[in-house]
Amino acid sequence: MRIWDIPPSILCRNHLLGEHRELHAIWSVITKGKKGYSRHPETLRWKGRLKALFLRHENLVKELKKRGYRHFSCLDKSLAKGKLRQDEFLDSIKKQLAILKSKGCSCKV
Repeated sequence: MRIWDIPPSILCRNHLLGEHRELHAIWSVITKGKKGYSRHPETLRWKGRLKALFLRHENLVKELKKRGYRHFSCLDKSLAKGKLRQDEFLDSIKKQLAILKSKGCSCKV
């Protein structure tokens, strides 16, 4: 489970779609009090930062649409509370780029 802190435009198809799916999972865990992945470090770093998570989702959606995907899974903006920016990272941006590069996918790293 990972929400990247890098521009969605550099993500390959698999990482873009995967992040979108995982973002929805984290949103659901936090907003609906679901148990699954509630203690996962990636989920924990978004608690109190749903505005930032909402904005990340909007950026992912822009990239999805740019690539020709249709999007039907909007988030409830009224639940987007807390910090506007994510300032807590599991890995530095530099390390995130290195992780993507090591995967050998078509991410633009």
